[in-house]
Amino acid sequence: MAKDTAKKPAPQTPVMENRKARYSFEILAKVEAGIALKGTEVKSLRQGGASLAEAYARIENGQVRLINFQIQPYKEGNRYNHDPKRPKQLLLHKREIKKLATAVQIKGQTLIPLSVYFNKDGLAKVELALARGKSHHDKRQDERRKEDTKEIRRAQRRGGY
Repeated sequence: MAKDTAKKPAPQTPVMENRKARYSFEILAKVEAGIALKGTEVKSLRQGGASLAEAYARIENGQVRLINFQIQPYKEGNRYNHDPKRPKQLLLHKREIKKLATAVQIKGQTLIPLSVYFNKDGLAKVELALARGKSHHDKRQDERRKEDTKEIRRAQRRGGY
């Protein structure tokens, strides 16, 4: 009997999104980075025990670190558990780090994580964004633009005028 050589699809993995980031920041550029995690952090992340709400990235000594990215302790980890708020190192090429470092030096620009997910190979990845903070006026304009597009779609469904 022949073995089935087809790969099984990877199990559905939890995706953590920073929804507040798209509301509070104007996204200028995106980059995908790996995360250096410990064993119990990976297990907890797979269970969905993480929070990106207050997280941001900082470049120090040629390395990018993710600060305030909270991963809850793994329930069965007992003494092997990790510190929930320890800074996580992001894995990027040197040329990408240099490019981000020069961009962050511009006043008002920062690095924020948009989402954390597992790729098809099962590796933890973070989508990092170079962003600029929005003012209250910009947020209102975005809300108004969304409302206008909703109204246009409703009108088109009714037959359009």
